[in-house]
Amino acid sequence: MQLLNSIILFATETSIVVIAILIVLSAIALLILRGRLKPEIEVEDLTENFKRFKKILEFELLDKKKLKQKAKEAKKKEKLQKKSETSKKKIFVLDFEGDLKASAAESLRQEISAILQVAGEQDEVVLRLESPGGLVTGYGLAASQLMRVRAKSIPLSICVDKVAASGGYMMACVGNKIIAAPFAILGSIGVVASLPNFHKLLQKHDVEYQEVTAGEYKRTVSLFGEITDKGMQRFKSQLEDTHTLFKSFVSHNRPKLDLSVVATGEHWYGTQALELGLIDHIQTSDDYLMAHAQDAQILKVTYHVKKKLSERLSGGFSQVFNLCLEKIFHKNQSSPLY
Repeated sequence: MQLLNSIILFATETSIVVIAILIVLSAIALLILRGRLKPEIEVEDLTENFKRFKKILEFELLDKKKLKQKAKEAKKKEKLQKKSETSKKKIFVLDFEGDLKASAAESLRQEISAILQVAGEQDEVVLRLESPGGLVTGYGLAASQLMRVRAKSIPLSICVDKVAASGGYMMACVGNKIIAAPFAILGSIGVVASLPNFHKLLQKHDVEYQEVTAGEYKRTVSLFGEITDKGMQRFKSQLEDTHTLFKSFVSHNRPKLDLSVVATGEHWYGTQALELGLIDHIQTSDDYLMAHAQDAQILKVTYHVKKKLSERLSGGFSQVFNLCLEKIFHKNQSSPLY
């Protein structure tokens, strides 16, 4: 009996300690989250990062005499830089990672609004763009945000390291110049729409589906209704209209492009895209920025979107779940490599 009481007492004390630890950790997590929930613009000086990395490597590679010499030279340069700091060109770097809905357009909007208040015509905006495209409305809005930079006569450079296709290229073509890595994918100036149709399946099981509309072309094709030749023709016509708008937008921003060649919906790699005039230069974004690090101050601007606690928690669980699925998939599936 005494042993049982001792076990119960130990279990109770352990539970109290665990609960106390969990409460403290939860409180700390809430404080951190509250601090992060405030939407804000974060500015990171990439020029200073380049200098810091260089110093670290020099410290490991050079002997003491050379390090002292480098330190003296660096001090002289710093004095000269401080004198010309106010007139120094500034390069504002933005990152855009596109999904189907172009969700990053909201952050892009805020970042550009902040930059336009301080940037001048002598400065530059560099967008590191990665997107395979998506919804017309989302990418149309994102491209319109970039047009705001052009409207202020501030040079806009688009860097593509991996992919800027379809809606991604719609954004890229707004730039004064487009720089891409040799194997980046660009183009895909086309429009696609697809949906399954279950009309025959419903008929087979004697299920009647009715859809009431007002307006001859309110619904041209649908999931469950019968797709008529007239409806399909109108649907294709709508896609062609969208494609025409897309081509017109690209032509306005890059008038030298031969649309009969590049607006076929195909995509090309960087070196091919250069030959076709889809881009202006072959170079990675890293090389482009480092080439300007000596004569410009490079500032990375990031807007943190405000999210509710529930969204952050559900997003975290979703990430873990997707990661687990990925690992399971890769264990049982051989992925092709280029």
